[in-house]
Amino acid sequence: MKKIKTDLLVIGAGSGGLSVAAGAVQMGAKVVLLEDHKMGGDCLNYGCVPSKALIAAGKQAYLMQNGAQFGVANVKPKIDYAAAKDHVQKVIDTIAPVDSEERFEGLGVTVIRERGRFVNENTVQAGETQITARRIVVATGSSPFVPPIPGLENVPYFTNESLWDLRELPKHLLVIGGGPIGIEMAQAHLRLGSKVTVIEGMKAMGKDDPELAAIVVDKMREEGMVIEENAMAEEITGKAGAITVKAKDGRVFKGTHLLMAVGRAANVNDLNLEQAGIKYSRSGIEVDDSLRTSNRKVYAIGDVAGQLQFTHVAGYHAGVVIRSILFGLPSKAKQNHIPWATYTDPELAQVGLTENQSREEHGIYSEVYRFPFDENDRAIAEGKTTGLIKVMVVKGRPVGASIVGAGAGDLIGVWALAIANKMKMSQIAAMVAPYPTLGEVNKRAVGAYFSPRLFESPRVKQVVGLVQRFLP
Repeated sequence: MKKIKTDLLVIGAGSGGLSVAAGAVQMGAKVVLLEDHKMGGDCLNYGCVPSKALIAAGKQAYLMQNGAQFGVANVKPKIDYAAAKDHVQKVIDTIAPVDSEERFEGLGVTVIRERGRFVNENTVQAGETQITARRIVVATGSSPFVPPIPGLENVPYFTNESLWDLRELPKHLLVIGGGPIGIEMAQAHLRLGSKVTVIEGMKAMGKDDPELAAIVVDKMREEGMVIEENAMAEEITGKAGAITVKAKDGRVFKGTHLLMAVGRAANVNDLNLEQAGIKYSRSGIEVDDSLRTSNRKVYAIGDVAGQLQFTHVAGYHAGVVIRSILFGLPSKAKQNHIPWATYTDPELAQVGLTENQSREEHGIYSEVYRFPFDENDRAIAEGKTTGLIKVMVVKGRPVGASIVGAGAGDLIGVWALAIANKMKMSQIAAMVAPYPTLGEVNKRAVGAYFSPRLFESPRVKQVVGLVQRFLP
């Protein structure tokens, strides 16, 4: 039995764990990193990276079929699904060295490719090695949640993890789950030539602003996607190439392939958390505002911490715990400034409060300002006029922003910056956006806030009148 003593032990080499390990070792801490599967975690191997690569392939096919408005003849693309998957793998392989075992060992991290299980409050067993650490960070992420639908155990299905092994284009893909993962993969496959039916137990994109989510759903339907809402799956039957999903209300859906995309489950099993006195539930490890668990020597970050499940949140959490672990300084994680985006076409992005949330929390003090993409010159020039921005303002400061449209995931950054730094609308108004860009959408939303205050104010007109009368 090999025994190691270290300053910091990180369990899990996904986005959050790698960020903690890299930051800590470069600032002088002794670091041990455990990973029993793939370096880079879900984001690199099964999530963000491969999904965006496949979305890009689908977008290219769509553009080839929709060029007539620009004077470019529409053509039917010859789609090679296996080659599209090769593109996905090439993207993963290009990024992988940044997350590799070799790179982190080069930084000075001790990397052990074994699963970690707690022995006591500050000791973890990993294969034939026992690691005792001053502080431990659990960053084990999450996995696809597969609900216990009767019959599913007898039917072949894919999740976002196994989907990338598929090399033949599904003739008719059934997607159970109308959230971000389900809708993104549904549109990508639709554009690559599959028939697609999305089966959602409630409302598609139900966690986003309903007005903006409806714009995305309408666009999907225009492209030919079948989206069945309020269709709770009751039973699944069939075999490879012939699968049937029956909903509780009697609706029946038939397809050749099945993708389960109903959410994520925190990876808390088989860690022996009880041995370390760490409280947890099905939703994840319980943490306080500093991301500390019920065991003060142990922190949890990213998906396993039971909060927002996004790669960039895990990276943000890493910065929070590094401040506390390495410097002993108070550091708390907040959520109100965290943006997220769904990379459909059009994209859908959110930061802070939605319109409904702002009205519920701030009542009469909540104001909402809007600007449509079809009044943006760049959007008009590029035929990307489907879109809308809404900014929620309370006492002169933005508290939330919702954007649907081309580049929404990039545009939301301005509002994430503003909310994180408690900026006023006047400070955002001082920004000059280059013309013509989609970025002007943000500026025009600010203009919608100031226009009535400047152009409809009797007091402003009175002051201007007086100045003009006496100005030499």
